[in-house]
Amino acid sequence: MNEAKYDLLIRAGRVFCADLGLDGPGAVAVAGDRIVAAGADVEGTAKEEIEFPDGVLLPGLVDLHTHPAPSDWKYGIDPDIEILPRGVTTILSQGDSGATDWPFYRDNIILGSRTRVRLAISVAVGGERASVHTPAFANIDDLNVNAAVAAIEDGGDLIWGVSVNASVNACGESDPRLVMRRAMEIADRTGRPILFGNRWDPYDWPIAEQLDLLRPDDVLTYCFHTGPDGIVENGKVIDAARRARERGVKFDVGHGMASFDFLTVEAAIADGFLPDSISTDQYKRHVGSSPQHDLPRTISKLLASGMSEKDAFPRATLRPAQVLGMANEIGTLRPGACADLVVLQWDADAAPLVDVAGNSRPGGCYEAMLTVRAGELVE
Repeated sequence: MNEAKYDLLIRAGRVFCADLGLDGPGAVAVAGDRIVAAGADVEGTAKEEIEFPDGVLLPGLVDLHTHPAPSDWKYGIDPDIEILPRGVTTILSQGDSGATDWPFYRDNIILGSRTRVRLAISVAVGGERASVHTPAFANIDDLNVNAAVAAIEDGGDLIWGVSVNASVNACGESDPRLVMRRAMEIADRTGRPILFGNRWDPYDWPIAEQLDLLRPDDVLTYCFHTGPDGIVENGKVIDAARRARERGVKFDVGHGMASFDFLTVEAAIADGFLPDSISTDQYKRHVGSSPQHDLPRTISKLLASGMSEKDAFPRATLRPAQVLGMANEIGTLRPGACADLVVLQWDADAAPLVDVAGNSRPGGCYEAMLTVRAGELVE
């Protein structure tokens, strides 16, 4: 009897990888925690073989806007319970930890989670732990540039960049321009990008001025919220957003509770302005939601808004992996990459897709059937 060639072999009716140009029936073979083969011509046997004739096999999904943190922190959820089983193997925290809590966050959340976690560190030293009852940036004295720089230098690749939210919920009565200046000083001193949530409600800082501050490789999240301060006005994408994209600024969905409006999304897509990454802003208020808010459902909302699967799938795999600087390790089925995988399957009878204003679209929804993290099945 021939010895098994692989540890794990997953066959699917459709294998999709934007990096390799795969989109058709095939398989992915895994040995240890690495992908060793992917495509239509994978042959051999494995210790464990699984088939999904109606599934889509992709690299593990990558979510650039989440809130992995202890449950007693302002937005915190357990990523291994709330995110990983739903097909998302790599996530970026939007400012959950600041410099004061960095050692704790590193040891307990980043190194203590099966999910791969990276941090966009908060400008405020206490991050969202210290802001449970107050806006994170309400006290300007908490915006300690030197402390954040020291934490980033200590964190290395575990800290991707700097998080700043200019909304009144985060700034309170502090001037969002000052908060942004502190964030940019930290980013400039460390050579890191910024994950920026723009100011809206009140409309006291024009969106064009905010966009013009962003630099190449900075990321604007909440890109599809509605209102006079969004990137869509009168059914068209504003010039400032196009200028920002031409400079290399990235645009991220950041769905959350307030930042996904179907009419806005549909107008942007019709105007040829697709997001660079699809993310959930999944946090404490989403726990136990019905239907469950997750990345496969958010992808499905983009599809219902007019985006094709060939455009949507890379924006939840390869594109965010590139933003994180990890495209050779995640977001791909390339041999040698980490064996993070997901199988999605279409549920035509799923609950309607609903935006933050209660508007709905029919059409079914993708759901995660299987998640593999570093070569091991996630139960």
